[in-house]
Amino acid sequence: MKKLFSKITILTLLLLAVAGCSAESDATQDSGTEDGQITLDYFTFTPGEAHEEDLKKMIEEFESQNPTIKINYEMAAFDDYFTKLQTRLAGGDAPDTFELNYENFVNYASKGALKELDSLIKEDSDFSPDQLNQQAYEAFQHDGKQYGMVESFSNVVMFYNKDLFDEAGVDYPAADWTWDEELAAAEKLTDQKEGIWGTYAPFQFWEFYKTIAQNGGAVLNEDKTEATVNSPENIEALQWMADKVNKYEVTPSDESMSGQSDSDLFLNGKVAMLRTGIWMMDSFKEADFNWDIALEPGNTQKAHHFFANGLAVSKDSEHPEAAWKWLKFMSASEEAAQIRIDSSWELPAVSNDALVQDYIDQTPPESREVVFEALDTLVVPPVIEDWNKLTDAFTQELDQVKLGDKSPEEALNDLQPTIQKLISE
Repeated sequence: MKKLFSKITILTLLLLAVAGCSAESDATQDSGTEDGQITLDYFTFTPGEAHEEDLKKMIEEFESQNPTIKINYEMAAFDDYFTKLQTRLAGGDAPDTFELNYENFVNYASKGALKELDSLIKEDSDFSPDQLNQQAYEAFQHDGKQYGMVESFSNVVMFYNKDLFDEAGVDYPAADWTWDEELAAAEKLTDQKEGIWGTYAPFQFWEFYKTIAQNGGAVLNEDKTEATVNSPENIEALQWMADKVNKYEVTPSDESMSGQSDSDLFLNGKVAMLRTGIWMMDSFKEADFNWDIALEPGNTQKAHHFFANGLAVSKDSEHPEAAWKWLKFMSASEEAAQIRIDSSWELPAVSNDALVQDYIDQTPPESREVVFEALDTLVVPPVIEDWNKLTDAFTQELDQVKLGDKSPEEALNDLQPTIQKLISE
């Protein structure tokens, strides 16, 4: 009898243990709470003050479509964002979903911090990759697998003050302009007594890798096995960047800017031509002068920045199915895309011609189609796993060129072995 009781007791305990495990398993499969409510943490850097209300609209729409899912968002400035994100990941407090720009995506994907999305995508009959721009969609793949979903993309074009051009009797920038035509116009437009400068482009790495592409150069060879930092094309392009400030004096130095940003100078009518991102269109609407956009001049060819931001799911998220719904909404839904277009918050990556036309029809500027024409000559950053080390190394050398402590040739010759070592390790 004791043996029978013992067996029954053990069996009962086993059944209770299995039931407990089953209940625990069910609780982690996106049930969230007893009433099925799930809260997803979302960490983001792109809204800023200008677009936080737009993010709230997106969240409100998503929650109305998915009443069992609540989005708890947190914003951080770009300069602080990745430090905070890394701290949370290292401390086991990763947000369920978070933003990654294209440049940092490779690093996080390669280190196993992201959840692979392919199975979730395959099981979702309501989603097709065809709903998105394919180049932007594939940008968030690593080793042939999908680890993120593109939410937006943007580029950099030439903004110009039409009133300053008219006053100086200079023709507006044409699509076939080269650096020579830009310089000739900038010299006529510059009036240092009035504090007006002909042209401006940031003197930093982001501008450098695009500018060298306009001269047929690149930081790395095609398969990223060899650094080509000190090529003749690159030296010539960096010299052009420096000469606009120091030789031709058509671009203000840091000292001449007196702490003002390039966008402030443009809004104040002090820069005739400005290379900056299309995300500035909404801010420039308040300008009290007429302005438009054009393709950037190149030297041997055209080249334009291509920036993409995407959303990823933490590998440790307890709610992957709910997280996928949020990613899909932010990436491919018409509702999120329309909010972006209405607020000029970068460009949605959806392949919806009607939505794109809504964007083109907005003014100013009159020539919004230039944004899409620039995609024909896009260049992406030379991303490697040690991305931050690469950009830091370039920043140090470019700063010395800007200060006149090194010539472009000296700086790039010194930088060549550093970058080669980074891609060889």
